[in-house]
Amino acid sequence: MSASHGAQSGSYVLRVAEDAADREACFAVRKEVFVGEQDVPEDIEYDAYDAGALHVLAVREDGVPLGTGRLLYGEAAAVKTDGDPTVGSLGRLAVTREARGLGVGAALVRAIEDAARARGLAAVDLHAQTHALGFYERLGYEAYGEEFPDAGIPHRAMRRSL
Repeated sequence: MSASHGAQSGSYVLRVAEDAADREACFAVRKEVFVGEQDVPEDIEYDAYDAGALHVLAVREDGVPLGTGRLLYGEAAAVKTDGDPTVGSLGRLAVTREARGLGVGAALVRAIEDAARARGLAAVDLHAQTHALGFYERLGYEAYGEEFPDAGIPHRAMRRSL
């Protein structure tokens, strides 16, 4: 999967992070956004699920990483989806400050949904920071359940049928 997108500050490409360099770029974006900006402890930002997850990367034309997200599916997603094998778990969606407002986040969500569809999943769950609820609602996600803290940040569970 690779798709090109235009943006006001130039164009970018979305691709599945297949090699070590792409995965490192994903982790670098996550570190910048979650650890650097949001003070999430680095030891909980990276987890055992990273190894088996499908990671998507948005890269500017000149190779600078702009955003990332991951899809957990199968057994790895069961913990986050109440054990439903037809539901994937979208997570670790992060867009660098310079790329916000260019549509990178929405493009990453759609790419992850496409990957979920390709794996036969019927829906995608996610845990949204409460300030981002509107972003996900505009993409068709519906919040459910109570607000809960994750890494000290308020979240709500959300789901979208594919």
